[in-house]
Amino acid sequence: MSKIAVVTGAGSGIGRAAALALLGAGWHVALAGRRADALEATIAQAGEAGARCLAVPTDVGDAASVAALFAAVKEKWGRCDLLFNNAGRGSPAVDFDEISHEDWFGVVAANLNGAFLCAQEAYRMMKHQEPRGGRIINNGSISAYAPRPGSAPYTATKHAIGGLTKSLSLDGRKWDIACGQIDVGNAATEMTDRMTKGVPQANGTMMVEPRMDVRHVGEAVLHMASLPLDANIQFMTVMATKMPFVGRG
Repeated sequence: MSKIAVVTGAGSGIGRAAALALLGAGWHVALAGRRADALEATIAQAGEAGARCLAVPTDVGDAASVAALFAAVKEKWGRCDLLFNNAGRGSPAVDFDEISHEDWFGVVAANLNGAFLCAQEAYRMMKHQEPRGGRIINNGSISAYAPRPGSAPYTATKHAIGGLTKSLSLDGRKWDIACGQIDVGNAATEMTDRMTKGVPQANGTMMVEPRMDVRHVGEAVLHMASLPLDANIQFMTVMATKMPFVGRG
């Protein structure tokens, strides 16, 4: 039976790479993201496999929009085997007292509320479908463990994702729902273009940081997704080998 995946933030970067990797392995994939044109661009890159896509423009921070996404998946395919909870955003790197309330609440809405809303809808489907169960993979980021300077909104939400992952792993056991987290460091996407010019370090200096091909992240997500439900990668870190993470600060 064909496997059904939902990928949020699928219009670019890590989400697009994961969607393409899943499609290449024969999955059917619902692409969720704010911009319809970006989702269509992902489908175009998939070639013939794009026929196994469903593009659903979605605001993950809005409960009604997320409910509509999973309703569309259920109507088209009848089940959900995988959610890659990837959508998110950052905010300007400023000193803590200069963080705007708009940026704080916006990052929380996208990164934490969005992950909760999507996971809840996926969990509900997986709990009641036949055969029951499925897998949720959360994008935690290396910021789930170690912050960058001036990143309190992003870092706080990504630390919270670790707790959400563990709670889902525990609560999902009795329903055959597995949950794991992938923590990504310096994948080459539009979001990390600034690293090629230099980014602030904990010691006050600026440094150009190495990046890795984002396809490796997509392949890692596919590996996590391909395990049987009685096996789980709880936490995986995939990162540019020479990035300043181990020893950051």
